[in-house]
Amino acid sequence: MQGLGAAAAKLMTAWICYAAGMRKPLLLVIDLVNDFLERWERAQRAALIESTNELVNMIRRSGNSVIWVRQEFEPDLRDAFPEMRAKGIYIAIKGTDGCKLDPALDLSSADRVIIKKRYSAFFGTDLDQSLSEIQPDAVILAGINTHACIRMTAIDAYQRDWPVVLALDCIDSYDREHHEVSLRYMKDKIAAVMTNREIESALRG
Repeated sequence: MQGLGAAAAKLMTAWICYAAGMRKPLLLVIDLVNDFLERWERAQRAALIESTNELVNMIRRSGNSVIWVRQEFEPDLRDAFPEMRAKGIYIAIKGTDGCKLDPALDLSSADRVIIKKRYSAFFGTDLDQSLSEIQPDAVILAGINTHACIRMTAIDAYQRDWPVVLALDCIDSYDREHHEVSLRYMKDKIAAVMTNREIESALRG
C-alpha cells in the first residue's frame, strides 16, 4: 500500500507540474442551469457566474476550447434518474427555462454544448469523441455540484488518463460540507486544484 501511495503521489506531482505549463487545456462548464441555481443565495450565485465568465474568457483568449454541459430530461421523465421517476421530481425539463444555462453566462456560438442524463459528463454523451478530436493537455472542470457532477466527471476523466484541473474559483455546491469533503478527496489524487490566477499563470507559461 505504501508503494502504491508513493506511485500515485509521484504521478499526481507530474500532472500538477504538467498543468503548470499547459498549452492546450479544455474547459468543461457543468450544470449551471436555472433550475439548479434558483435556490442559491444571490451573492453566491453571482460570484460563481462572475468567476466562471472570467475563466471562460481566459480560455478563449488563449485560443482553447470551452464545452458547456447541462442536464436535460424529457417531460415524461423516461430518461431521468430512477429516483426522479419514482418521486415525480421534475427538474431541468426539456423545453423549459429550467434546463437552460444561466443567461448571465458568457456563451459563444463557437462553443459546444453537451446534454447529459446522469452525473458524469461522460456517461451517454459524445464527450469522449470531443476529447479525442481536441486532444487537450488538461481538462479543466468548472460548475456544480462539487460532490456530484464535478466529482463524477473528474473521476471519469482521471480513469481515462486525462490530467484534471479543478477550477477552485468556479466550482461550488449547495452543500458546503460535501463540497469541502469532495475537494479533500480529489485534491492531488484525482486532480490538481487551481485558482483562476494560477490557471492564468499556467496558460502564460
